[in-house]
Amino acid sequence: MPSDEWIEEEVRKIVPESEIQVSDLHGTGDHFHVRVISDSFDGMLPLERQQPILSHFMPYIQNGSVHALDLKCMTKKQAEAAGNTVFDPHGEGEKQFLGVHIRRPKGGRS
Repeated sequence: MPSDEWIEEEVRKIVPESEIQVSDLHGTGDHFHVRVISDSFDGMLPLERQQPILSHFMPYIQNGSVHALDLKCMTKKQAEAAGNTVFDPHGEGEKQFLGVHIRRPKGGRS
């Protein structure tokens, strides 16, 4: 089962000079909020920032190891302005923040 630490190690392979914050949203090891802060993102569109990380995790999403990955990639200045960015697409009652929710295809592990 993936852990916060494993997610962080994998993201660091893609964006080595970054601050990475990982939250296991349900404590189940398959729904994660990942905040990646790096000034290397300056001048890039959100999808350009996320694509290398999403591509890296796609095999884990497809095989069912990771069900949901909410990915927020921002510069240090953007992170300071954004405050809390945790997004839980399955959460209830709390304010939801816009994020990217990547799920494995239907027919995968439940």
